[in-house]
Amino acid sequence: MTEAPLTRLPDGGLAPDGDGWFVLNAKDAAWLDGELGKYSGWEGGSFRFPQLGINLNVMAPGEPMTMYHREDAQEDFLVLSGECIAIVDGQERSLRQWDLLHVPAGVDHAIVGAGIGTSVVLAVGARTGAEDDRLVYPAEPVAQRHGAAVDETTSDPKAAYKRFSLRKSGYEEGWLA
Repeated sequence: MTEAPLTRLPDGGLAPDGDGWFVLNAKDAAWLDGELGKYSGWEGGSFRFPQLGINLNVMAPGEPMTMYHREDAQEDFLVLSGECIAIVDGQERSLRQWDLLHVPAGVDHAIVGAGIGTSVVLAVGARTGAEDDRLVYPAEPVAQRHGAAVDETTSDPKAAYKRFSLRKSGYEEGWLA
């Protein structure tokens, strides 16, 4: 296996251009910024990791990281800094630095920034090969109170995220400590 070249994307940040090993600092990677906080998945352009998704999320208090959902793949979330609220099967759990939230396949969940400052969460998830991983976005009252759930249950990601806007960008100083 050879080293994957890194390409600067038009909207900012670097991303691997093809399969292969690489080293890419989060501050040099491509990011998304919007009402779901800030997000970098170290992917971009036409390349997507085939087996394992990994991303870094930066959220202000009250910002959801994702919409409340379930899928047919395991996900794990490690709080690197700050505080969050995990909503799992309709129950709230406080998360703080170094807490790991393990979510087996088929479990409803979302994470929302909490506390007084930003939180940084490392998310890792298995990729099962199905394009949509049989996603379901339930209309769950606890998650709705946090702005992290749809009004009506759907399996359409575009419908679930239609109220959010994201812009592609490079890293902006101050997002990460």
